[in-house]
Amino acid sequence: MTSWPDQPVTVVVPATSANLGPGFDALGLALSLYDTVEARVAASGVDVQVTGVGESQRWRPDQHLVIRAMRAGFAATGGQPPGIAIRCRNEVPQSFGLGSSAAAIVAGLLAARSLAVAREAAADPADVLPDTDVLRLACEMEGHPDNVAACLAGGLTIAFHTAAGLGVARLTPLAGLAPVLCVPAVPVATSAARKALPDQVPHGDAAANAARAALLIVALTSRPELLLPATEDFLHERYRAAAMPRTAALVATLREAGVPAVVSGAGPSVLALTVDGAAAGAAEVERMAARAGAPWRVLPLRVDVEGARLVGG
Repeated sequence: MTSWPDQPVTVVVPATSANLGPGFDALGLALSLYDTVEARVAASGVDVQVTGVGESQRWRPDQHLVIRAMRAGFAATGGQPPGIAIRCRNEVPQSFGLGSSAAAIVAGLLAARSLAVAREAAADPADVLPDTDVLRLACEMEGHPDNVAACLAGGLTIAFHTAAGLGVARLTPLAGLAPVLCVPAVPVATSAARKALPDQVPHGDAAANAARAALLIVALTSRPELLLPATEDFLHERYRAAAMPRTAALVATLREAGVPAVVSGAGPSVLALTVDGAAAGAAEVERMAARAGAPWRVLPLRVDVEGARLVGG
């Protein structure tokens, strides 16, 4: 074992949209909106600096989610450093259904692994902390796998559980897929959105949702003309409507106009799945959002196909 490295590591992590309508707690899509975390080993203590989203929030440094994830990563690799310092440059809105907590967790785990790799002078990060363990730890901290899977792998992901553990299938979505994100002014906590869900749903709704989820994979990868019916959900969006009526109203408005739109994750953001060259693109989504009677920040994005990654160094 060598000493801890003097140089920092930098991790870039994408925002993610989970569910995508009927793919509840399974489907995730990585988006071209990013948080960047620079992390280094310090002589002692914990230092956290944040710019961008979340910079006005107050927290105990040792309770910051990136720090907690780094501690979990270091524990899994065999030991804690004397201190940790991080600088976070955040673009991902927090508590808007865009995987901000998954991004923080993934960034912390990958930063810890990279610093541990340098300490161990290991040639392969998998020798220090395999990707499967990174996924498992991230899922344990997040509580569900859809956002962390898409954040780690990029592109379109399907997360699933087996007797052997958590699995992820990664797919490459249509090259012309052009997600348009509509972010409202007021956030909604994921925990509150989940409380709106019933313990049971009718068998017919479950069957319909299974068909739509299967159709959505086809639509996102090869048949964009199927996106509107494929994004119809029967399991969660209707139950969350009362908690976020403006979100439900914008989704309904977009869908009535033929735009495939869904609640992003647990909301309250709305994701429109437009396609390059289609009549209803980002400009039309922005016009409809402007007429919705509440302020919406509209962000034309692309699909991130790389996922979380180290940069520089």
